[in-house]
Amino acid sequence: QVQLRESGGGLVQAGGSLRLSCAASERTFSSQHMGWFRQAPGKEREFVAFITWNGSRTYYADSVKGRFTISKDNAKNTAYLTMNSLRSADTAVYYCAAKNRYYGGSDYLAEDKYNSWGQGTQVTVSS
Repeated sequence: QVQLRESGGGLVQAGGSLRLSCAASERTFSSQHMGWFRQAPGKEREFVAFITWNGSRTYYADSVKGRFTISKDNAKNTAYLTMNSLRSADTAVYYCAAKNRYYGGSDYLAEDKYNSWGQGTQVTVSS
C-alpha cells in the first residue's frame, strides 16, 4: 500500500494561488490513479479532482473547474493540485488519495474505492 504525504498548504489571500504536492513512497505510484478531496469545517469531505495513472483523463468538481489543475509526475512519484483564483469557500483540509483501479464512469467519486490516503494539508483563504 503506497504511503502519501501532502504538502504546500498555507494561508493565502482570495484571488491568490497555491500548489499542493502529494509525494508517494513507492515506485508503484506510476500505476496509481490519484484523487484530491477536501473537507471544510463542519462539512463532509468532498471530491475535488482526479487523474488517471498516465494523465490521459482528468475530472473536476464543478466548483473548481477552470481554476484548479491536477497533474502527476510519475518520475518524481508526486501528484499536484495547482489552485488559482482561490476563494474563501476553498478553505479546507486537502487530502490526496490513490486507487489501483479505475473502471470508468464516475467511480473516482467513491472514497471507499481509494486504497491509500494522505494525512491532509490545511488551505486557508482569507477574504
